[in-house]
Amino acid sequence: MHLLETAQLLEKRQINLVSLRENIDTSTATGRCFLSMMGAIHQMERELRAERASSGRASAKARGKTGGRPRTDVAKLRDAKVLYENSGKTANEVCKVVGVGRRIFFSYLAKQRETTPAKGLNQHYNAVTDSNLLLLSARH
Repeated sequence: MHLLETAQLLEKRQINLVSLRENIDTSTATGRCFLSMMGAIHQMERELRAERASSGRASAKARGKTGGRPRTDVAKLRDAKVLYENSGKTANEVCKVVGVGRRIFFSYLAKQRETTPAKGLNQHYNAVTDSNLLLLSARH
């Protein structure tokens, strides 16, 4: 809760705020004024921090910098997929060898499955159909 809101809530309940270290007493006009000034200064500091952060982001953007973690190289992810599918290594071992994170690797695999689900189904269907043809041709 905000300092001034807390002070107003206490004042409604007829509770005076007394700070011994800063020598603030909200039962006096001077104490209430000082508390209000502290609140205003705090608000100004928050707004200045936000402005500085915003101008820093704008400056970085103008220099071509973007925030966040650098993207993982797709070639590394492809290499990891090939190694994972064609070796007896676990996903953790593959990720350590190739140098990618497990979470990113599994996200990549999931996206790959989403983009090409029909291919896997068609291969399975073709294999079943081919085996049926072989069975049919073997019967004749």
